[in-house]
Amino acid sequence: MKKLLLTGCCLLLTSAAFAADAKHGIALHGEPKYKADFTHFDYTNPDAPKSGTLNLSSIGSFDSLNPFIVKGNPADGVQTLVFQTLMEQAYDEPFSMYGLLAESVERAEDNSSITFNLRAIAKWADGKSVTADDVVWSFNTLMKDGTPFYKAYYADVDKVIAESPLRVTFTFKTKENNELPMIIGQLPVLPKHFYTDGKHKFEITTLEAPLGSGPYKISSVAPGRSITYERIKDWWGKDLPVFKGRYNFDKIAYTYFRDQNVQLEAFFAGNYDIQLEMIAKAWATSYNAPPVLDGRIHKEIIENQRPQGSQSWVYNIRKPLFQDKEVRKALTYAFDFEWENKQFAYGAYKRTRSFFENSDLASSGLPKGKELEILEKYRGRIPEEVFTTEYQPPKSDGSGANRTNLKTAMDILEKAGYKTGPDGIRVHEKTGRRLQFEFLDANPAFERWTLPFIQNLKKIGVAATFRPVDDAQYQRRIQSFDFDVTSTIIPQSDSPGNEQREFWSSSRADMQGSRNLIGLKDPVIDDLVEKIITARTREDLVSHVHALDRILQWNYYVIPQWYFGGWRLAWWKKLDHPKLSGMTPAIADTWWVKQ
Repeated sequence: MKKLLLTGCCLLLTSAAFAADAKHGIALHGEPKYKADFTHFDYTNPDAPKSGTLNLSSIGSFDSLNPFIVKGNPADGVQTLVFQTLMEQAYDEPFSMYGLLAESVERAEDNSSITFNLRAIAKWADGKSVTADDVVWSFNTLMKDGTPFYKAYYADVDKVIAESPLRVTFTFKTKENNELPMIIGQLPVLPKHFYTDGKHKFEITTLEAPLGSGPYKISSVAPGRSITYERIKDWWGKDLPVFKGRYNFDKIAYTYFRDQNVQLEAFFAGNYDIQLEMIAKAWATSYNAPPVLDGRIHKEIIENQRPQGSQSWVYNIRKPLFQDKEVRKALTYAFDFEWENKQFAYGAYKRTRSFFENSDLASSGLPKGKELEILEKYRGRIPEEVFTTEYQPPKSDGSGANRTNLKTAMDILEKAGYKTGPDGIRVHEKTGRRLQFEFLDANPAFERWTLPFIQNLKKIGVAATFRPVDDAQYQRRIQSFDFDVTSTIIPQSDSPGNEQREFWSSSRADMQGSRNLIGLKDPVIDDLVEKIITARTREDLVSHVHALDRILQWNYYVIPQWYFGGWRLAWWKKLDHPKLSGMTPAIADTWWVKQ
């Protein structure tokens, strides 16, 4: 009896130790900004009128309405307008999540699990309720048949259990992954009954409209050319605080263009409503059309605080040529950013130097304190420059001659054993490997930036070509790692975490469709990624990210390009918007048509 009583006491103590109160929202560090009685996010207008059509544009094409799998090129808007997640992230906080499909959330005090209590009012577009079985099926299906991103992102989930029709619990393999409860809230929830009815298959590309629980449904599709979404008038979530002042357009239409010049002319002709201009030269020289000059189109640069990540030419180090760090380093000196920035962008860009650019996560100066302590553990396995020199990409005088940097590049290659052959191309004196490779890109606009780079490469004995391909071919080649060098953006948030596995971890290097484009297989980087994921405090997180940044920089895995710390926006004045958050313009999300 005494033994049974003791056991019972222990169970009660254990239960109390791990009990969790149901909350409306959670934050990675500290408490969420918005209290349980909040009525709307500060960056929305709760009185925004709901009417009209938002016409948007996109470059390229699409051949699928399934954004969750590797196959196909999905149409814009499907994932964000048609489908919903368990929780919603606030744009004006580092990382806080609030109930969406879930009415409340219970996070175990020891971080061993998280439980979501679903809203009874949450419905699929066919009127059926969203249930815990949908959540379980969604998680298991995305892990099995979804893009490799999900396998990396949710690798530390042990199992998911539907405890009741409206209650679902995720248990974790580790208690150290502090971000995991947060990112489970980002899980897109899919309709189990739709994909298991014998008529629809999740794992295939399709142009049939999917069934979602979001504010819009697809009303028309012209494959590869356009897609239109129609707002669901009696949508179940329209009065939730996380949606007040959001999704204000009756229709949202995307039109696709193959050419950016044609796209811009279509904008000036009124064929779509807003342009987020990505080309500095176009912004400086092309916005002199009558609607801009007479005020019908408003043009503005809005500065932001958004982490820029890294835009760069990425080496595929699966290729033997780029496994030599000295080759990677030498080629970096042939890119004359200062001259090209003046020539093609009117000096508008800043040079990318960090993998976490435009944020406090970017390393600077020399490591010290906690950061130095972290790096010391890896001394001898990482470049010594990490400890002695602040990384800066090569800089020229902007004259276009770039002689000093080209001489440095040739000296590095010569020392690495690459000698000039009869045709002017360098060949390694022992292996016979030629310095020859291809730039692969789906954006023809990058050709003007790449060709001067190629000319400089030729001067140092490197043969390079530029290969533009269509979107579908580019996607296939990138997903199968069939490229030498490509231009890409590795995006980052203000709170890096589990997604870093997808970018850098060894486990992703050979998984086709992953975002480890470089092909990294480095135990030090693997270890740092895991420490970022398990960081307990913001200070600890930043220190480990700085350490990772320095190691990536000094291994020359990329040729840094440029960034612009703002949004170049032009829009027809029929549109209006609330005060922007500084993290995203949230156009389809929070703007509206003037009455």
